[in-house]
Amino acid sequence: MENKLRVLRAERKMSQAQLAEVLGVSRQTINALETGKYDPSLPLAFSLAKLFDRKIEEIFFP
Repeated sequence: MENKLRVLRAERKMSQAQLAEVLGVSRQTINALETGKYDPSLPLAFSLAKLFDRKIEEIFFP
């Protein structure tokens, strides 16, 4: 699964660690999401969508 997470995070000038703290996950989780090594849980995907004011399908796509 591909995603725009890195771009969205950069637009907000957030580090992986800062995003992880806001979401309550580890920095390693954010890194794994951005590199496509990990697919988010549904609650995490909703949290990301809310944080970035986007629909889930605008962030994650096959």
